[in-house]
Amino acid sequence: MSKTKIMGIINVTPDSFYNKSRYITLNEAVDIALKMKEDGADILDIGGESSRPGAAIVSEDEELKRVIPVIEAISQVVDLPISIDTTKPNVARAAIKAGATLLNDITGFDNQEMIDLAREFNLDICVMHMQGKPQTMQKNPLYAEGITAHLLHWFKIKSDYLIGCGINPKKIILDPGIGFGKTVADNLEIVHNLRQLKQLGFAVLLGVSRKSFLSTILNKPTTELLPATLAINTIAIASQVDIIRVHDVKEHRDIVNVLSKLIEDRR
Repeated sequence: MSKTKIMGIINVTPDSFYNKSRYITLNEAVDIALKMKEDGADILDIGGESSRPGAAIVSEDEELKRVIPVIEAISQVVDLPISIDTTKPNVARAAIKAGATLLNDITGFDNQEMIDLAREFNLDICVMHMQGKPQTMQKNPLYAEGITAHLLHWFKIKSDYLIGCGINPKKIILDPGIGFGKTVADNLEIVHNLRQLKQLGFAVLLGVSRKSFLSTILNKPTTELLPATLAINTIAIASQVDIIRVHDVKEHRDIVNVLSKLIEDRR
């Protein structure tokens, strides 16, 4: 098993759900990128619009102002792949020009322009599942057939469509969208069934870092959810998830290295 890659989260936002991940100024964002590289990040994910439940919509102009200078600055000082977390094609195109090489779209590439961009530049793409939109997604989410069956069906249809549009299947990364239109039970079922998602034949990314379902289970604030996040991501790594998206890079680097060593020693 190859090592699970660590994607460090850099939110150029004033309102992301975890307040310690909000980097408002250019210098703050660059400093955290340098620290994440030092701590062992493999990828940096930069976003300028919060997707927490009920988050306000950010205009295209505002999102461009937030993320493009940051991507330009970070790409000059940090030699790591940069992901742009956006749903807007114009933001994605500007980010690619600035140095981004991965498109992370929480709408699952519902916009054909995003698909065309990915094909044009032969980019890696993270295709996330979400029921509804951030403003409404947590209002009584329901999957009559069960979340695992729903995801397997949805990803099959989505991946077939993307490949039909000319996307290289080796560039597709699936994200089940923990917390995006999911109940606590849904989220836990996803974690239990990560190996089924892997059987679809694509890379899988998991983003559970400090999310509210952990707060619900433990009755603790986001600032106290690192141990719970580490526990879930340990399961993800053991399930051969390809990428984990996290706020706390250093602690996850230790887990990845230890589990990789354990696997090597068993061979």
